Amino acid sequence: MAMSPAAGRTPNPKAAPSPSAHRAVADSASAAAAAAAAASDTKARFEAYNRLQAAAVAFGEKLPIPEIVAIGGQSDGKSSLLEALLGFRFNVREVEMGTRRPLVLQMVHDPTALDPRCRFQEEDSEEDGHPMVQAAAIADLIKQRTESHLRTIQAAVSAKPIVMRAEYAHCPNLTIIDTPGFVLKAKKGEPERTPEEILSMVKTLASPPHRLILFLQQSSVEWCSSLWLDAIREIDPTFRRTMIVISKFDNRLKEFTERWEVDSYLSASGYLGDNVHPFFVALPKDRGTISNDEFRRQICQVDIDVLRHLRDGVKGGFNEEKFGPYIGFSCLRKYLESELQKRYKEAAPATLALLEQRCSDVSMELSRMDSKLQATSDVSQLRRSAMLHAASICTHLRALLDGAADPAPEVWGKTTEEEQMHSGINSWPGISVPVKPPNSSLKLYGGAAFERVMHEFRCATYSMECPQVSREKVANILLAHAGRGGSSGMTEAAAEIARAAARSWLAPLTETACDRLAFVLQSLFDLAMERSRTDDSRYQNVENMDGYVGFLAALRCSYYKFVKDLSKQCKQIVRHHLDSVTSPYSHICYESDFLGGVGTVANTLHRFNQFSGVASFDLSDSGSLEEGQENLPPRDQQHMTPPAKANEREILKESQLTVPETPSPDLPADIHGGKKKDNGNMNDGGARKRHARMAAYANRSHHNNVTVGGDDLVSRSGSSYSSICSISAQYFAKMREVLIERNVPSALNSGFLTPCRERLFLALGFELFAVNDEKFMDMFVSPGAIDCIQNERQSLLKRQKILLSCLSEFKNISRTL
Repeated sequence: MAMSPAAGRTPNPKAAPSPSAHRAVADSASAAAAAAAAASDTKARFEAYNRLQAAAVAFGEKLPIPEIVAIGGQSDGKSSLLEALLGFRFNVREVEMGTRRPLVLQMVHDPTALDPRCRFQEEDSEEDGHPMVQAAAIADLIKQRTESHLRTIQAAVSAKPIVMRAEYAHCPNLTIIDTPGFVLKAKKGEPERTPEEILSMVKTLASPPHRLILFLQQSSVEWCSSLWLDAIREIDPTFRRTMIVISKFDNRLKEFTERWEVDSYLSASGYLGDNVHPFFVALPKDRGTISNDEFRRQICQVDIDVLRHLRDGVKGGFNEEKFGPYIGFSCLRKYLESELQKRYKEAAPATLALLEQRCSDVSMELSRMDSKLQATSDVSQLRRSAMLHAASICTHLRALLDGAADPAPEVWGKTTEEEQMHSGINSWPGISVPVKPPNSSLKLYGGAAFERVMHEFRCATYSMECPQVSREKVANILLAHAGRGGSSGMTEAAAEIARAAARSWLAPLTETACDRLAFVLQSLFDLAMERSRTDDSRYQNVENMDGYVGFLAALRCSYYKFVKDLSKQCKQIVRHHLDSVTSPYSHICYESDFLGGVGTVANTLHRFNQFSGVASFDLSDSGSLEEGQENLPPRDQQHMTPPAKANEREILKESQLTVPETPSPDLPADIHGGKKKDNGNMNDGGARKRHARMAAYANRSHHNNVTVGGDDLVSRSGSSYSSICSISAQYFAKMREVLIERNVPSALNSGFLTPCRERLFLALGFELFAVNDEKFMDMFVSPGAIDCIQNERQSLLKRQKILLSCLSEFKNISRTL
């Protein structure tokens, strides 16, 4: 029987693998290589973001780096959760690290780190310190840095984070920002506003849209009575980027007996959205000293015990298919790591573009710094830049005086009370009541504040009445005028009293007004600087002069000196106006609109001036004149009066005389002759002609046959003392009106505002730039100016180096996406 070829072969114990086996081995190797490559890419991406985050913290960069922010109430288990994620304990709860200052935990999975390697980023630097392993050293350093920083800033909490990097074989690639826990009441010894400050700080940290929110809440808190869930809704209303973690879940398990109870609680029905799935976590309660391996074993055991209780300890179990992926610490850890890596991958392109922009901005700033340093040796370029800057400041000052709303008046303006407080002039001299002009509560600056001070000056001046004059002063003035002879003693006495009061009381008010206006103008320098900085940021070709401290100080001093000189000149001008108004040769007290407008005053003046026996008046308190006594001659002379004269006095009683309206000195023609007079000669003759005019007015009243009704002078005006005081008060009011309404406003406007608009740049330029090169360079090589620029340049170089390194890493990452 023939045998087949196959039957005659000897079997080979080492038969070659089949093609399918080859493919399986190749697929397995390929999958392993792909997994290794993916793990490598994930780690590289995580490391790049960690370095970028460190640079952002060090240099204050606002970069949209995906991060997880852990928030919750105090004692809600945040510290325990962080220790579980790290895989080891370092007594974090004992130092209360999350109560006063945020902590940025950068967890790096490093298979070679069999023991934890922890480093803290140096304050205000991106450099890490030496590795630490001892848990006590980590806890002590957190406590020390927190207390030192809070003591420096004199606060109970601070938003400046501590950055800690932990490399360990048993921790995930994860970055979490632990925040201070919410509290309802401040601890003993802390400020009362500490709870509000913590809440505000946490909201600020969690508000950026690139940050994920990890919200922890104890299982003993019912959904309907959650204290902090509303705060989360304010930050993330739809819970789109919020992960809710129910901590200490094992405390709630014993309350469940039926499946519907468990499923109802796990679903948070009616309190969260349909797409929001909370995680339920329980962690070991043993706080004794145990090894890191034992700590991780206990975490796994607690997860097993929780699932066993839900399956076996609850009648009917629970909906494991729906809620199983959200129960246990291991599920939360995997979700956090995968979610953060997903966000890292999604944000990589935008982060790359932002890094390129930041690197470009830093390069431009470095070029500016180099130009500044080079300009210190180029005097002509420095002069040009300095003059352009001074011209810009003057332009902005003019704009502020003409009316502007930039920068914001709410921030830069001042109320009347703030102006008084900052200027050191809290009141107006001689005014006992507070002066509140219109718009006193509004924050104003520039031309608006100038006009408000002018109005406040008017209000203060008009609130002052003519001060009371003692009888001794009246007697001294009145009797001295009587001794000179003439018929105008009373008039001149009242006018002299008013002049002295005006000089004494109005002069301090005008000087105070000048000081207040000078303060308003000096305050504009900072506003002009702010406007100039804003304009410089808009135009790249304009050199920023902020680094030249010496020059800016000299510019400020020159401007202050210019305003101070204006104030001094205005005080002199206003004082000249006051001297003119109160001069004995001034016609203010004899103008027609004053004497003719008040009939009683005119009659009183006429009667006083017609009586020549002024020296016989008794102005003492006990010497008041009896009614009818004032116009009677002495008793020993009554019998010497001729009968004819007596009859004439009976016929022509003084009560039948009147003083006609006093003609203006500028009248074109004489009343009697109609002869035209030259206006330029009206003032010739001084006081003597004025006395003659007053006498002439009395004579004209006889010719005009004008009858005046009224009783005797004493019966109408009381004593001569009160009459003189009344007349002098009206003279004072007239002088005040002329000074305030006619002279002072125009003098102050032309003395302050016109020079600021027209001569400011010329004055500043003459003082700052009309000097030799050596003196000019003193403003730029003064101590601190060049050093400030060089220090800023070094900081920019360091920042540029870090950003370029991050940019290179993200470019490599982008090629693998």
